[in-house]
Amino acid sequence: MIKVLINGCNGKMGQELAKAIDKNDNFKTICGVDRVDTGDNKFPVYTDISKITEEPDVIIDFSIPVATFKILEYAVNKHIPIVICTTGFSEEETKKIEELSKQIPIFRSANMSYEINLMSSLVAQITKYLKDADIEIIETHHNRKVDAPSGTALLLADRINKELNNELHYEYDRHSKREKRNKKEIGIHSIRGGNTVGTHTVTFFSENETFEITHTANSRGVFAEGALKAAEYLAVQDNGLYSMNDLIK
Repeated sequence: MIKVLINGCNGKMGQELAKAIDKNDNFKTICGVDRVDTGDNKFPVYTDISKITEEPDVIIDFSIPVATFKILEYAVNKHIPIVICTTGFSEEETKKIEELSKQIPIFRSANMSYEINLMSSLVAQITKYLKDADIEIIETHHNRKVDAPSGTALLLADRINKELNNELHYEYDRHSKREKRNKKEIGIHSIRGGNTVGTHTVTFFSENETFEITHTANSRGVFAEGALKAAEYLAVQDNGLYSMNDLIK
């Protein structure tokens, strides 16, 4: 049985993860970390990481970047593998995570859904055949999401750009521009509203045709399931940085 510490345990995804663990005989939540202890959880919740007495086999992080780095320091000190499901990291923070992966096993993905990562592979394949198309990405999420664009939108954009030798730049805002669309850009657009779990659409605009591929997450459960698969995989890995591509392989 794999013993789990949930970082961000009182958030919507932290709660979803706790429910998924309750239904899975291979895992057990032994404690959680969050800003406050609401008293609603079946496991101990710590607001001070230094007070943790349990010994987790793996940490699963569904929080915000500042909280991720606090638990990362703990993970490195205790040499505990960590699955990072949080998004919104800066380029500097991303590099720091890569450096820390030399000391502990770290699994990081912008989206824990298996099908989103399958979409990423498909988009890369499509790009090979539609190199001259205008490519736009639209992502839609609930009104509580604080980062924009989503990590998944950037994941998709990065896979497309890699196929095109990283020659494209990302355009997030055309409001201040008065010029035609640049052939060397990928437009990335964010929509926020209601309780939408997550929808991502990549559209390839050719001269006479339009090709579109969309993924919609209907439940947060898909991300919790993906996180558990990642935790099971990571628990037996050596130090290093891992992703959904490694898990799929």
